[in-house]
Amino acid sequence: MTNNFFDLTGHVAIVTGCSSGLGVQMAKALANQGANIVALARRQNKVEEVAEEIRREYGVKAIGVRCDITDTQMVSDAVDTVLKEFGRIDILINNAGTGAVAPAEDITDEQFSNEVEIDLFGTFKMSREVAKKAMIPAKYGRIINIASMYGLVGNKIAGSAPYHAAKGGVVNLTRALAAEWGKYDITVNAICPGYFYTPLTKETLDSDYFQQNAKTMIPAERYGNEGELDTAAIFLASPYSTYVNGLMLAVDGGYTCM
Repeated sequence: MTNNFFDLTGHVAIVTGCSSGLGVQMAKALANQGANIVALARRQNKVEEVAEEIRREYGVKAIGVRCDITDTQMVSDAVDTVLKEFGRIDILINNAGTGAVAPAEDITDEQFSNEVEIDLFGTFKMSREVAKKAMIPAKYGRIINIASMYGLVGNKIAGSAPYHAAKGGVVNLTRALAAEWGKYDITVNAICPGYFYTPLTKETLDSDYFQQNAKTMIPAERYGNEGELDTAAIFLASPYSTYVNGLMLAVDGGYTCM
């Protein structure tokens, strides 16, 4: 008998920030393994487009749910909608986030507060609601928080103190939830990506300044390409990854090893 360790057939996965970029890539990676997908983001038209694309390409069930993860009531309603549709939530990828870039001395209170509200508090709100209503009752779950390599280290290339602070909070929130919910067979892990090419980052990453930074600071001497984050998400979502809990998995071309 051969086990398919990464088969997710019948599992239900919520991916936040799933209107473009890495969120859509990870949703498609899980769908490719058989998972039914809930694309969750603030723009209804975009998540519906993503869900339709996933249904067409992978033949799984997929729905789009509009939700602002900073709004506690919307988060609660979104989780209720998913449970009504599917009856279960097995996987949660907390991918929604933002990024304020400016010298620390020029960062406003509003920029800092907004960063923490979305990246850290929003991650907690989604995790709390999904765990309470679905995973703890089921005694099973896989929560994957998308932190950042900048949640582990500082940087000199682009001032972003609020982002560092919020993602550092996500790192330790991951450990705290992993410790609390491990007894329910819920694993809580974090992926800490480096810079990845997306439609929004391509122009910046291809600039001479950032290309020189890659050669200097990243052992791989390049930035991440589409698909290179997917296997980390599949690994942590696997029902066989039972004993992997509270892990910070850097997918950064080796940036944080230096």
